Amino acid sequence: MAFNIGVLNLPILRLGSEGAYVSAWQSFLKNEGYPIEVVDGDFGQLTDKATRIYQQKNNLDVDGVVGNGSYTQAAKQGFIEKGFIQQVPNIQGNQLLNYLGFGETEVKNLQASLNQVARLTPALVVDGDFGPRSSKGLAEAYLKRDIRLKGELEAVINDVTKQSLREYFARSMQIFDKYARVLRLRLSGPHWIKSFPTSRAIADLKSPFRQRVQRFEKALIDAGCQVIVTATHRPRERAHLMHYASRIARRNIYPRYVPGLKGVNIDWEHYTRAGSIRGAQDMVDAYGIGNNPVSLRSRHIQRLALDWIITWEGRIKIKDARGRIITVGAPTDASANQTMWRIGASYGVYKLAGDPPHWSIDGA
Repeated sequence: MAFNIGVLNLPILRLGSEGAYVSAWQSFLKNEGYPIEVVDGDFGQLTDKATRIYQQKNNLDVDGVVGNGSYTQAAKQGFIEKGFIQQVPNIQGNQLLNYLGFGETEVKNLQASLNQVARLTPALVVDGDFGPRSSKGLAEAYLKRDIRLKGELEAVINDVTKQSLREYFARSMQIFDKYARVLRLRLSGPHWIKSFPTSRAIADLKSPFRQRVQRFEKALIDAGCQVIVTATHRPRERAHLMHYASRIARRNIYPRYVPGLKGVNIDWEHYTRAGSIRGAQDMVDAYGIGNNPVSLRSRHIQRLALDWIITWEGRIKIKDARGRIITVGAPTDASANQTMWRIGASYGVYKLAGDPPHWSIDGA
């Protein structure tokens, strides 16, 4: 038995190709040390050049076209683990296991082994069909067992399966484990807060709002306020994650109905509904959303808003945009002090009453 690259139905790639499969090929080449500057899914001149160098080095037809010959050679060198699994979303478990040489009997043994190791509730149906439900179970198993999963599976998979896969068993399990880890990392959870980070720099705001904030900030600091900026520009992708995490956690939408967004390969739907809600709530907690609203069309996305914490002690004297000196006392937190709201408005920085840290170009 040998791995059969044909069952993966990989597309032919050439100059001008675009998409996830190009990203997979670029990722493999970059990992192998070929001159790929960025993995961007665009098969341009640099990718064409790197492909030809790869083909020449591996005694393949040097035509810049990634077809069965290039894929077959690359698969021997780790293309599936280093590129394909990482970059191509929605890989079907059945398809991957077919590539790895698992037949119906071996898949049944694998499903039973996952039930045994991860104590999945409800248990996977042992039917030899590693479809979407089994893939969800695999992601749940990795969530529970983490890096221990591979060794634990290898320990309980029966000898019939091992003998069927022969010398390919170890490599098959390495690839399968990589697939499991990717599925797990796509599940919603607190690790997603590291993706698409929000800026905290006032310099990232759009002009002329940026200059208004800078003048207001100077007046605040001159008056003795402590100013901590927690968010300025928020990428659209992050707003999407925050918005739907809060909606799922608040049970306002079922995970399966969350619309996709290009570049955000999150899986909101866990093995169980309780797991889906828990994953979303963990994101809400990690983002620090609390009960605050999260808009998909926030002024943060437009670079026209910021979240900041403004506090002071006792009574302070602060200059508004007209040069008037105004005394401000309690409450000593700008989120609740309407006098400070009016001072901010004089600079063109308006408070949104329902969102404690949020100020913007128009109060929205």
